[in-house]
Amino acid sequence: MKRIREVIVVEGRYDKNTVSQAVDATVVTLGGFAVFNDKEKLAFLRRLAEKRGLIILTDSDGAGFLLRNYLKGALPKDRVKQAYIPDVKGKERRKRKGGKEGKLGVEGMPPAVLLEALRRAGAVFEDEPPGEEREALTKADLFALGLSGGAGSAERRRRLLKRLDLPEHLTANGLLEALNLLFRREELEALLAEEPGPGLLERSP
Repeated sequence: MKRIREVIVVEGRYDKNTVSQAVDATVVTLGGFAVFNDKEKLAFLRRLAEKRGLIILTDSDGAGFLLRNYLKGALPKDRVKQAYIPDVKGKERRKRKGGKEGKLGVEGMPPAVLLEALRRAGAVFEDEPPGEEREALTKADLFALGLSGGAGSAERRRRLLKRLDLPEHLTANGLLEALNLLFRREELEALLAEEPGPGLLERSP
């Protein structure tokens, strides 16, 4: 089992159990929306972020992104990484009915999917050498690629997110962060250019 240096932050105890079966890491639970009023938990997370670094791993539904965005504003940005699970329809076995959006959460993800999500987030695996530095993509690059700021950009982002198995709720800024973790500039340009005509982003889902 691969060991991860950062502390992984999840929504609840069932998520913690699932993640602990996938990787060897310290996993901390938020207790759902209770964290909004828990100053001690937030202070604890700040200390962990400064000392070890954090990886936020919440569900891909609206509630998961509400928690994620709250933590983004409350924790030091340079010490926090974002891990995203793909949008997958279904419900966890222990639940009588699925969530409002009908998506599997962290609890319902196979270990291999969680491991890939953490790798994509830039997790530091203690038994592997660090990856090489990449030239960062910018907001201007997203604009130039038609992924932000213009007519049809939201739809283009949606299609790209679907192709990359990233959650539909991801914002343009979140997409930029994910792309910088996933691709070198030339790799992304090649990906977007591989289709003739209107290009990869215009392909129907």
